Amino acid sequence: MSDILDQSAGDLASKIARKELSSVELIQASLDRIDQVNGTVNAIVSPRAREACLADAKAADASDIKGRLHGLPVAIKDLANAQGLHTSMGSPIFNGNIAQTDDLFVARMKSAGAIVIGKTNTPEFGLGSHTFNPVHGTTVNPYDPSKSAGGSSGGAAAALATGMIALADGSDMMGSLRNPAAWNNVYGLRPTYGLVPLDMPGDMFSHQLAVAGPMGRTPRDVALLLDVQAGFDARHPHSFEQSVAGDQLDSDIKGMRFGWLGDWGGAYAMDAGVLDTCQNALKQFEALGANVEKVAPPFPAEQIWEAWVKLRAWANAGGKLALYENPETRALLKEDAIWEIETGMALSAMEVHKMSNIRTQWFTKLNALFTQFDALILPSAQVWPFPQEWTSPREIAGRSMDTYHRWMEVVVPASLVGVPALNIPAGFGEGGLPMGMQVIGPRHSDAKLLKIGARWHDACDFKLCKPDLDVLNS
Repeated sequence: MSDILDQSAGDLASKIARKELSSVELIQASLDRIDQVNGTVNAIVSPRAREACLADAKAADASDIKGRLHGLPVAIKDLANAQGLHTSMGSPIFNGNIAQTDDLFVARMKSAGAIVIGKTNTPEFGLGSHTFNPVHGTTVNPYDPSKSAGGSSGGAAAALATGMIALADGSDMMGSLRNPAAWNNVYGLRPTYGLVPLDMPGDMFSHQLAVAGPMGRTPRDVALLLDVQAGFDARHPHSFEQSVAGDQLDSDIKGMRFGWLGDWGGAYAMDAGVLDTCQNALKQFEALGANVEKVAPPFPAEQIWEAWVKLRAWANAGGKLALYENPETRALLKEDAIWEIETGMALSAMEVHKMSNIRTQWFTKLNALFTQFDALILPSAQVWPFPQEWTSPREIAGRSMDTYHRWMEVVVPASLVGVPALNIPAGFGEGGLPMGMQVIGPRHSDAKLLKIGARWHDACDFKLCKPDLDVLNS
C-alpha cells in the first residue's frame, strides 16, 4: 500500500469519499511509513497509539463524510494544542504538558474529518529555523540525514517529504512555513495575517507577526488545508472570511508580471549556488507566459531588519516574560529565548513606535510595487541545508551573522507586514539538496499565489525528486 502515500491529499480524500480507499488502509500505510523512516528523520513526535489511530479510522469508514479532510492522517506542529497530546513546544519547561483542548485551527481540521496521529517536531518555542530541542531531539533532512530539515516547521516538512502524512499544519513568524518547505522540496504558505485565526492569549492587537498556515506536496493540497483552517472567528480581532482558494486555481498565469528581488542588491549574503538555482528556475515562469523582471532594492534592508528584530523581540518578551522572571524557569530557557526577551525588555515605548513607523513605510512602498507586479520573488533561504549538529550558520559567504537568526533575513520583508508568501520548489544544488523561492503577493492574494504555484507544479519536474527511503529506513 506504500504507493498510496505518493498520492495527493486531495486525491486520497476523494477516494475515501467514493469508498475506493478506506481510511484504515491509509492510516495503516502512514503508520507503517512512520515505523520505517521516523527513527532516522525524527519528524513525528508524541505519536498516538496505533490502536487509537486505527479505531478512529474505522469510525471514519463507518460514518458519513464529515468534511474535506475525512479520514486523512495529520500531525500537529508541537507549538499548537491537540487535545490529549503532549504539547512541549520543544521546551523542558513544558515537558509532560498534556493539552486539555484543541487550538482553533486544530479543531477545524478535526471537524473536517482529519485524524490526528501525533505531533511534528519544532525548535524550542519555534525560535530559529533549525528543528532541534532538548525534549525531542533533532529533525534531519530526508534528502541528507546529516543536514538540517529547517524550521520551525521542520518536522512537518520532513514528514510530508517522506510520505508519513499528506498534509501538515505549520506556523510562520520568521519563515517557518517557507524555509523548511524549501529545504524539503514541498510547498508552504504563510497566509495573509488574520486569515487563519490563532489562539493568542496575550496581546492580539500589537504583535501582528506570527501566523498559522498549511503545507503540502502540491499547491492544491495547500489550498485544501487552507480552506479548512481559514475563516472568521469573533474571538480574533483580525480574522476575516475569504473566498474558497481551492475554487480559484485553474486559470493560467500568462501575462502576469513577477519582480525578482534576488539578494536585495547585495544586502542579503547568499551561499554559492542559491541565486543561480533560483534564477535558472525562474525561466519556467517565462515558459508559462509570465514576465520576470529584475527589481532594484525597493526599501533599505537594514531598516526592515532593525524594525523586525525589535518588534519580534518585543513580542517575545511580552509572551515569555513570566518564564524569564521566574528563576526556575529562566534556568531552562534556551539562550536565544533569553536574548529575545532581554532585547525586547530594553526597548522604550518610543523605540517601538519608531519601528512601527518603519513597518508602515515599508508596507506603503510594497503596496505601490504591487500596482506594477502580480508578485515579488525572493529565495526562501540564504543558505543550503547545513550540518544538523550546528545551532545556526555563523557566516554566509564570508559575512559574519550578528544574531542567531540573521541568516534568515530574506524572509523578513513579507513577515514584517503580514502579506502572504508561498514557497515553491526551485530545484537542487550540487550536493542534491533542495532550495525554494518565495512568491510574495499583496494582502488577500493567497488564492492567486496558490494558482501561480499550481501552474508551477504542473510544469516542473521537481515533484519527481523524492528522498531515498532506503537510506532513511530505520
